[in-house]
Amino acid sequence: MTVNFDTIKYVAFDLDGTLVDSVPDLAEGIRMALADLNLHTVTDDDVRNWIGNGAEIMLKRALSQSVTICADIDEALYTQVRERFDFHYANNGHGKTIVYAGVKETLSALKSAGYTLGIVTNKPYQFVPEILADLDLAQYFTDVIGGDSLPTNKPDPEGLFSLRDKHGLKDDNMLMVGDSKNDILAAKNAGFVSVGLTYGYNYGEPISDSAPEFVAAHFNELLTVLSTDKTA
Repeated sequence: MTVNFDTIKYVAFDLDGTLVDSVPDLAEGIRMALADLNLHTVTDDDVRNWIGNGAEIMLKRALSQSVTICADIDEALYTQVRERFDFHYANNGHGKTIVYAGVKETLSALKSAGYTLGIVTNKPYQFVPEILADLDLAQYFTDVIGGDSLPTNKPDPEGLFSLRDKHGLKDDNMLMVGDSKNDILAAKNAGFVSVGLTYGYNYGEPISDSAPEFVAAHFNELLTVLSTDKTA
């Protein structure tokens, strides 16, 4: 089915795995937190499969050493690990986090064409503004919603609805772009169209399984989906 993207005025983006590859810094923060408590270590590849549902679930997966969280996980131990992770991730900088190819150029073109751009991520908000500033991405975004900005996270559509309502838009004015089934499900739950990216983090599952309206292998394919020859 051909989808008409001509009515889109607002593009919401996921962050990790969509705009940036943050695994090396996240994994290092987790390793340091676990080491502080004399626990097992994790690899970058482990963490790559655990991202997408926010810091709490990511860390509980790290404690469980599996994408499936142990039913009897020690909440007190999780609290200790979370405190240490938050400390290390906030203080170690983001030197290993990279912006994916074509992201800045594409965001610049979309913004120049008149689209309003925002971020809806499950990453705790406290980390997001600094990452965007450090990687020279903050200039492109009108709104930033983090994983603790609202009572719910993706795949709940609350974040997307809040952006729609804030800007007085309609459902067919909204587009969600992400690399995870949580992003695509959030869009579907909101009744918005979505673009799924194949290169990010999605628990080893093809993003096409989540049936976004468009699947892209490269970020700059958004310029073929959305018209940049008109003002949105």
